[in-house]
Amino acid sequence: MKIVILIFVILLAVGATIKKSASETKEISERLELNKYKSQPNLLPVVEVVANRA
Repeated sequence: MKIVILIFVILLAVGATIKKSASETKEISERLELNKYKSQPNLLPVVEVVANRA
């Protein structure tokens, strides 16, 4: 019975580690993408609103 509990605890620990690693990998990839765009100029078009206020 102790072996079954030990295996269950080990599986939970491995699952938690994998989940944390996946979230950190996602966060790092988002940060790298944002850093890539910081070096580029603003590529959005400039829009001027010219409607009358009524």
